[in-house]
Amino acid sequence: EVQLVESGGGLVQPGGSLRLSCVASGFTFSRSAMTWVRQAPGKGLEWVSSIYTDGKTSYADSMKGRFTISRDNAKNTVYLQMNSLKPEDTAVYYCRGLVAGILRTGQGTQVTVSS
Repeated sequence: EVQLVESGGGLVQPGGSLRLSCVASGFTFSRSAMTWVRQAPGKGLEWVSSIYTDGKTSYADSMKGRFTISRDNAKNTVYLQMNSLKPEDTAVYYCRGLVAGILRTGQGTQVTVSS
């Protein structure tokens, strides 16, 4: 069974940092590009960042310089390091992976940026 399990969310003050993790199972993680997306209250899904099988990364413009995506294939885990957090980063963050042509999504982890 394919599973993606996110963790690491929480409440943080503006300017603070969080590191999200997503542990994958049930497929060959190293062969899958992985993506973080988010959904703010009352808004649609927003692409955040992706990391490809060759380690290359891409980011949405508003996250460049603040967020860093990485992966550890030995641990079947993808990370999202988030620095200089802003209130507008408040959202549920989801991990996604394309497995055998099917897009899989985890259950999400809540990030709240507030003083």
